[in-house]
Amino acid sequence: MSRYVLAIDQGTTSSRAILFDHRGSPVAVAQREFTQHFPQPGWVEHDAGEIWATQQATIYEVLARARARPSELAAVGITNQRETTLIWDRATGEPLGRAIVWQDRRTAPLCERLRAEGREDEVARRTGLLLDPYFSGTKLAWLLDHLPGARARAQAGELAFGTIDSWLAWKLSDGAVHVTDVSNANRTMLANLQTGDWDDTMLAMLEIPRSCLPAIRDSSGVLAEVPIGDALVPLAGIAGDQQAALFGQGCLRPGMAKNTYGTGCFLLMNTGSGPLHSKHRLLTTVAWRGVPIGGDARMRYALEGSVFVAGAAVQWLRDGLGLIERSADVEALAASVPDTADVFFVPAFAGLGAPHWDAHARGTIVGLTRGSTRAHIARAALESIAFQSADVLEAMQKDGGQPLVELRVDGGATANDLLMQFQADLLRVPVVRPEVTETTALGAAGLAGLAVGFWGSAEELAGNWRAERVFEPSMDAGRAAELQHRWRQAVQRATRWADEDAASA
Repeated sequence: MSRYVLAIDQGTTSSRAILFDHRGSPVAVAQREFTQHFPQPGWVEHDAGEIWATQQATIYEVLARARARPSELAAVGITNQRETTLIWDRATGEPLGRAIVWQDRRTAPLCERLRAEGREDEVARRTGLLLDPYFSGTKLAWLLDHLPGARARAQAGELAFGTIDSWLAWKLSDGAVHVTDVSNANRTMLANLQTGDWDDTMLAMLEIPRSCLPAIRDSSGVLAEVPIGDALVPLAGIAGDQQAALFGQGCLRPGMAKNTYGTGCFLLMNTGSGPLHSKHRLLTTVAWRGVPIGGDARMRYALEGSVFVAGAAVQWLRDGLGLIERSADVEALAASVPDTADVFFVPAFAGLGAPHWDAHARGTIVGLTRGSTRAHIARAALESIAFQSADVLEAMQKDGGQPLVELRVDGGATANDLLMQFQADLLRVPVVRPEVTETTALGAAGLAGLAVGFWGSAEELAGNWRAERVFEPSMDAGRAAELQHRWRQAVQRATRWADEDAASA
């Protein structure tokens, strides 16, 4: 009897596996971190083999923790760090090199060249995205140009490109399927926003051979039967991590929004069955396809604002500065002072995402005095996460044309009450933390479970959502506006820092 759905949640710093029951509750979790590689300033890489090894280990570890048999799995769903790019040999299944991570900025010159050629409007119209190193297309072009013989081999059909979902599907199926879903395909900057298929104009622009690309499939639907232990289990759902979280939060109706606080911060608003193009430099993105909502399984879209560094700022306090021993220690340290004493931390380690899109911005701490302490810096780091999210939401509300009633939140940093309260104070709307904060994994499980009938409908699954705590705004509105003004002044100090023209000025 099928008792569980297995969610594979492959993140930027760790691989996880989570079992969910019929109520949508997590039964067991297994997690393993993997190595971050920084070969040059602005470069970030992962070992795809290590990703697979850690992910495979968590699958069997979570089954053991739940005392569950593989035969009790109804389906497997994948959710993944998006945009991270790798190439592997179709014959051997071996990667040609490390994966280029979404945070990597090495393709900024290519993006600038295409922008100078006047291609950005066309990119936005076709893909919903902006010309930025964040997306997979320029990363793939770089790999084809810099790995020996890669371009010729790709054109000959010998190589496979994939984002991490494609890599995991390939490994789980022993090379039987080379697929991605529409939500991940959209984030490559190679897929057409309207059709959900690869776009010939974008492929030509970046000189990408179609022969190396995966097949694009629905987000919910059986893709393969994959061996887990002594059982064959349907691989039945794939979605990029932020789209999976939007689904897991039950944001099925247009206007509903969620914010995920992880390594980065990602705010998505459901915009329904038609793409809404942003006038404030947000992304128009595919949410999912193949999920009947009110009987309609067409493509669903979202507006997205991406903050590149959120929880990673706290990790830097721990690993880079040694201010704290554990990431969880940041809340107590930050709460030991009543405010930041006018210290502002702009964590633009990988440039600035929405709505600024400045690949040359760099991390900045301003307002330091002899009275500044590690507690003030810790509090400024936490507040920077909320400030960045508030900037995104302001742009999103201007685009969406309707006020936000509440913000549903998920991700590891939502356990930080100080951060959640400050977020509510800045946004002036309730911030709602759910009982099940594993909403990214729940979304992947939901997409897979729906495909095999484990849940009867998306509405049934969304009906399981429950609030654990609501953070109501308590700060004076004038004080909140003053802080946001000071934050924007700090952001101006961080912009264009790594730009050669700005550096020589």
